[in-house]
Order: sequence, then structure tokens, then C-alpha cells
Amino acid sequence: MLANLPNLQEIENAARVVYREFQATPQYRWGLSSQRLGTDCWIKHENHTPVGAFKIRGGLTYFDALEKSGALPREVISATRGNHGQSIGWAARAHGVACSIVVPRGNSLEKNAAMRALGVTLIEHGEDFQESREFAMKRATERGAHMVPSFHADLLSGVATYWWEFMQAVPQLDVVYVPIGQGSGACAAIAAKLALKRTLRIVGVVSAHATTYADSLAAGHVVEALVTTQLADGMACRIADQTALDILLPHIAHIVKVTDDEVAQAMRDLYADTHNVAEGAGAASFAAAMQERDQLRGLVVGTTLCGGNVDSATLARVLDAA
Repeated sequence: MLANLPNLQEIENAARVVYREFQATPQYRWGLSSQRLGTDCWIKHENHTPVGAFKIRGGLTYFDALEKSGALPREVISATRGNHGQSIGWAARAHGVACSIVVPRGNSLEKNAAMRALGVTLIEHGEDFQESREFAMKRATERGAHMVPSFHADLLSGVATYWWEFMQAVPQLDVVYVPIGQGSGACAAIAAKLALKRTLRIVGVVSAHATTYADSLAAGHVVEALVTTQLADGMACRIADQTALDILLPHIAHIVKVTDDEVAQAMRDLYADTHNVAEGAGAASFAAAMQERDQLRGLVVGTTLCGGNVDSATLARVLDAA
């Protein structure tokens, strides 16, 4: 199981790959957010990467591994709700590789536009991420293209660099809240914790309207769950990844479920406190901390604004509902 997790040397090597494109993102102890939470609250700003989300780190290390192994393909295909697709599109463009991304119908217009701007051929298929993923796998087989998964060790090493940055910059962290979509963010936090030999608690966060990881962790095996979230598309997964689940099971302290209403409130809070824009999944970490704030007194809390790619109309609607 732990063989799937990058060690300290591998994370440091991954950081060198990531830093060819951009430098470490900031983390701040925001006064208003700390006041709101009732304790020291640090926010890691992965919304400040070149694609507005943490996923780009994994795309860079995935393609670097392909190149080093001499297996760089002529074409890649993947599926996404947006941020993973931007990551793969960015890295594919940098390596001169053709890239097609499958998204579900009704996907974020602005995430779709961002992927097209990176040279991605966008394909709309399916009613949810799982249907898009299955179609992408079938299409990759038919075309002889390389299917980039949503969860893989070479993605994980890149994603782990952001938690490695955070834990080194704020060594006094007692607990961190990590949103779970397909699991790379949470598994990367575990990898960084183990690599740096830290004792902080890692709390997983899922949408209350997309509970496959909560249900699967409780059962000890993959449990499919209906997805009905209208706001946290980055966590809108119907079927958990077994490899991710195996890593999470012994290391996640517990799971917090956040509703769309709680996520919307966190988006408003983060905008008011930091004037940073958070997409639904990007606000979920702070939403979970706020849900548990009575248990956090006196602790140093780490949250992650892991993505800021929300459609303008959605953001306006959320902010207007205050």
C-alpha cells in the first residue's frame, strides 16, 4: 500500500519539476478567517497556480515520468470536471502531445473554455464524471491513445509538493482539512505527513451530496453513491478509487460531510475574509473546519483553497445570496 506513496526524495524531485513552471504557492494566516474560526487558521492558496488549482502539479510530474521512461505518447485522453483536464492540457501542450478531454454534459462553461485555450480537444459525453471516464477509456483504446487516470502514483508525487510546502512553511499545524474528489489531494497530504514525519491530523472532506468516499471508508471497500451536488463539482465522484481508499483507510482521522449550503457560505466567507475566489471544492476545506470549529479551540488549523475555478454566474449567484 505505502509503495504508492512518494517518499521525501521523490517529493523533492517532483518539486523541482513543478518549479520549472511556477514557484511555491503562498499560505497565509488570515486574521478574519482565524477570527471566524475562533483559532489560528492558515489557508494554502492553490488557487494561485497557473491553472487556478492544485492539479497542475500532478500533470507536470506525470508527463515528466512518461518522458523519462521513454514512453511519451503521441496522444493522451482523460476525463474531468475541469481542473484535472487543465492540468493534463497544460502538461501535454508543454510536451507537444495531442490531448483530448472528456467532460460530462452541462460542465462548467469557464473550465471548458480554459481547457480549450490550452489546446485541448474537448468532448462532452455522459451525465456525470463516471460516464465521462468510461467513455474516455473506451475512446483511448479505440484510438491507441494513452489514457491519463485521475489517480496515479506519478500524479501523486506532484500533488504532494503542495502539502510538503504547507507543512514546512507552517510546522506548527495541528490539523488539516482536505477535500476528497478522486483522492489525490488527501493521499498527497498523507504522503507529505509521513515523509516529513509529522504528527498532525488529516481530516477528509466530502460533499454531503457525493458520499462515495465517506461510505467506502466506513465500509472498508468501494461503495458507489449517487451524486447530486450542484456546487462542489470537484468532489462530484460516484465511485471511489480502490487504490486511494487503501491509502486513506489507515491515515484519515475522520470524514466531514459538507452540504452545498455550507460550501456556499464558505465561498462567501473566504471572499469576505481574503478577497480570493473559491470554487465549491476549493471552499469545502474551510466549510468543514467551520462545521467543527467548537472542537478546534487552541489548535493551529490548516485549510486549502485548492481551486478558484468557478463560473462567474455561479459566483455571482452565491455571493448575492448572502
